[in-house]
Amino acid sequence: EYQNAQSSFENLLADIIARISLFDESISHVRPHDCTYRIYRDVRFSADKSPYKNHIGGYINARGKKSNHCGYYVHLQPGNCMLAGGSWCMPSNMLKAVRQSVVDNIEEYRAIVEDPDFKKYFPVIGEEHLKTLPKGFPKDFPYPEYIKCKDYTVAYSIPDSFFDDPCFIEEIINVFRQLKRFADFTNYTIDDFE
Repeated sequence: EYQNAQSSFENLLADIIARISLFDESISHVRPHDCTYRIYRDVRFSADKSPYKNHIGGYINARGKKSNHCGYYVHLQPGNCMLAGGSWCMPSNMLKAVRQSVVDNIEEYRAIVEDPDFKKYFPVIGEEHLKTLPKGFPKDFPYPEYIKCKDYTVAYSIPDSFFDDPCFIEEIINVFRQLKRFADFTNYTIDDFE
């Protein structure tokens, strides 16, 4: 049963990759199998010892799914499907550099994240935020919420019924098209580290 689901998921990823490649050539070489995460859970430090994940995910990224480079993430799980992207768990020096890039290029960054088409899908930047400004940044920075992020990720939750629509693939591409400028902005800084 899992192999059938994985095969269907990889077919979906192949279609998504082909369509994203029309506006992001950097991922045209990516193969669906290389994007898909394994089903086995790491249970070494977990109280829950169930061996399998209850979701399937794929991270479409020009530099591989383990890279800090921003990419496009598809997560399928009953009751918790999402389309996401960005850079999660960055090393502290990389995170500081991305924050500095936001400060140095605030108007460009605001044009991306405050664009109504972007905010329609991604109203919140980052999963976790600092309570105060990070050390070394100006206390009078007029947009502190943009540098309090502990990660530069975005996510768009979708209901399970989303996939019942015959045009769902076009909507996935619309979401990822909005993500592209955000990913480009972040990757410009991350490129210096990889």
